[in-house]
Amino acid sequence: MKKAIVIGSTGMVGRELIRLLINSPEYTQVVSLVRRAGNLTHAKLTEHVVDFNHPEQWQPLVKGDVLFSCMGTTLKKAGSKTNQYRVDFMYQYDAARAGARNGVRSYVLISSAGASVSSPFFYTQMKGRLDEAVLKLPYEAVNILRPAQLYGNRDENRVAERIALSLMFGLNKIGLFRKYRPIHAGKLAQAMINVAGDTSKVISSYADIFKLC
Repeated sequence: MKKAIVIGSTGMVGRELIRLLINSPEYTQVVSLVRRAGNLTHAKLTEHVVDFNHPEQWQPLVKGDVLFSCMGTTLKKAGSKTNQYRVDFMYQYDAARAGARNGVRSYVLISSAGASVSSPFFYTQMKGRLDEAVLKLPYEAVNILRPAQLYGNRDENRVAERIALSLMFGLNKIGLFRKYRPIHAGKLAQAMINVAGDTSKVISSYADIFKLC
């Protein structure tokens, strides 16, 4: 029986991940570190509201068998690239480093399609830097998933995202860009759980993720 630690559990993918974990017979404990309280309670679930700007206060909580990292924000919501970098890179790297120090065996991270340290775009370059950084940590297993567009139930209304999804679904319907097809948050969460048992360091692209669900 396993204990899971999750950061980013109040987001679209994180909520699906928590739901699947608490319903999985493989996991007996689920620890969630959040910036704001969620609305789910369960006998398996322990939620800690923490200030990620002070890792020394919450790093001892990152103990278990698998650390799932699905935290993220948008530039619009963050207000600046500096703030977005803090959430998407620093908070996640601090948690990953804490898990490695505390003996967590397996680490699973949601990255992004196009993630690369050589990308000319801020977001995908940031994601590529995080991918490279966590691969160097002493975990037995690191699984990085790089999905394309995501869809599901969001708290906020993202008009541009809805338009982009409609366009991509339309193109997929006529057989175009099938390998870039959007993935539902629930399927991505299931893929995260399915790869958590691997004992290697693997990066899965958007096309590969559908095979992991």
